[in-house]
Amino acid sequence: MTGWPQRVAIVTDAWHPQVNGVVRSLSQLRTELQARGIEVMIIGPDRFRTLPCPVYPEIRLALLPAQRLRRLLREFRPDALHIATEGPLGLAARRWARGRKYAFTTSFHTRFPEYIAARLPFPRAFTERVVYRWMRGFHGAAAAVMAATPSLIAELTARRFANLCLWTRGVDTARFHPEARIEGADLHPIFLYAGRLAVEKNIEAFLDLDLPGSKVVVGDGPDRAHLERRYPGARFTGMLSGDALTRAYASADVLVFPSRTDTFGLVMLEALACGTPVAAYPVTGPRDILSATDRPVGGLDEDLRVAALTALDADRNHCRRFAEGFSWSAATSMFLQNLVPMAGRRSMAGARGFKSAGVLSGVRA
Repeated sequence: MTGWPQRVAIVTDAWHPQVNGVVRSLSQLRTELQARGIEVMIIGPDRFRTLPCPVYPEIRLALLPAQRLRRLLREFRPDALHIATEGPLGLAARRWARGRKYAFTTSFHTRFPEYIAARLPFPRAFTERVVYRWMRGFHGAAAAVMAATPSLIAELTARRFANLCLWTRGVDTARFHPEARIEGADLHPIFLYAGRLAVEKNIEAFLDLDLPGSKVVVGDGPDRAHLERRYPGARFTGMLSGDALTRAYASADVLVFPSRTDTFGLVMLEALACGTPVAAYPVTGPRDILSATDRPVGGLDEDLRVAALTALDADRNHCRRFAEGFSWSAATSMFLQNLVPMAGRRSMAGARGFKSAGVLSGVRA
């Protein structure tokens, strides 16, 4: 497509060695952009001196990044600037672009108000009101604000965010596949959780369920020790990657996704690509993904146990075929459509991605 930028700078406070959905999404996006001949610079904390995040010590935040960030952007001379996160790097990049009247785009990845409310002893309504007001101001300067699902766009619209457009996600179906399924020592049916072990993920809602078979927890995080002590009947594998992660997905009978705060949930697509159905609450992310098909690929219910048992009946072959329709190539094209030239005036040009792909199935190849 003509008119796409040839040099894209992406500024993010979440980057390797962190392991989360934001990092995986941006890593895959970079790969896809480079495959199209587009030069990409990721400006993450790995380029700066850092300090631990107060509520997430394992996450490192860039310390006083403005001067070095300015130099990196000046030397790279990007055609388009995308700010992925609202941390120190995102703030510095936003300030740099606004000072030069450069257009830029942002993306809404994380519900920080809910995360903060889960950790601090303040009324949730107060915390959400204050933090969402700040986030609305942060994103309000962007020419386009990318969100992962139509229901998230609707939610942010209700919170008076502007210039919203759709940028959804894909899955690497070569890496995640059903052939990795093995019969291990765990008693079937195997109910799997995969992701960070942190309070906002609502993992206890899964581990408290009365389910047959076995529960397996893949991942690491600040709550791991507490959860292992409280739930000795579950098997905790720690962090898995590569073939080991694919085997864990493929060998499970159901992926249980208990989060009510994730904005998408890449692990759901990864599990479906391995033929494993998904059980979740009917909230943003799961509702958008699991409802985008006429044949069930899991279970959605406010009773998570009902959702998990319902998911057992899903056809694993259909789960795989459904996941095959989610293309990172199409998602990357959507991202590119949402970008605006840095030298251009602020505009609603980025909104055309939302207008042309107003449903999640727009990402399907």
